[in-house]
Amino acid sequence: MGIRTGGVHLAHRLVKRIQEIEVASVPIGELDITLYRDDLSLRKEQPILRKTSVPFDISDKIIVLVDDVLFTGRTIRAAMDGLIDLGRPAEIQLAVLVDRGHRQLPIKATYIGKNIPTSREEKIQVLLEEEGEDDRVVISKT
Repeated sequence: MGIRTGGVHLAHRLVKRIQEIEVASVPIGELDITLYRDDLSLRKEQPILRKTSVPFDISDKIIVLVDDVLFTGRTIRAAMDGLIDLGRPAEIQLAVLVDRGHRQLPIKATYIGKNIPTSREEKIQVLLEEEGEDDRVVISKT
């Protein structure tokens, strides 16, 4: 289950690799967590809603949430709320490309591509070819 936006691209990549290795069909969904965020009232601009597409029943399934960067844990909490509104999974796991630390909630990834310790003054941006970029991770000062 890819979390919009970067997580969706990564989830599609993972599903493709799993299907190549296992020669098995893996269902995939795309989750927009915008309305589940706990900072909606703090944002100045109107949120942009994107499509949630879950073409299968998640009840009693092991669901792997996929996102690009794990930071405070608030996005993942919102994603879990969104999932629970769709059904009752047997288990929720988390796969992230980058874990940068600084958790505000007790959330830990099951699968991590790379741990990159950062300061709170730094920003991590994952750029992907699906968005017209070369695949790379950029660390910058805010």
